[in-house]
Amino acid sequence: MIRLLWRMSRGYRLRPWRSPYLRWRIETYSGAHADSIGFREFWRFVWRSRREFARYLRWAVGMAAGKTAGRRSKTFSSGEKIMNRR
Repeated sequence: MIRLLWRMSRGYRLRPWRSPYLRWRIETYSGAHADSIGFREFWRFVWRSRREFARYLRWAVGMAAGKTAGRRSKTFSSGEKIMNRR
């Protein structure tokens, strides 16, 4: 999970509330406008939504590892993924 957080905050690691990607994620989840998200709003959202945020991180890590429910992904040398159903 730490690796994913590190990638998500790229370029904004010391000030994640300024990250356009994280602002967009908060905006789509909570409905707050991305322009209005500052230091206080960011950390308030993270604290209030910590369980959902942890669940999202676990899901995202699983997706990055290719762990999808009922599917296995195979990556070939060209980087192309093919999904096979069980």
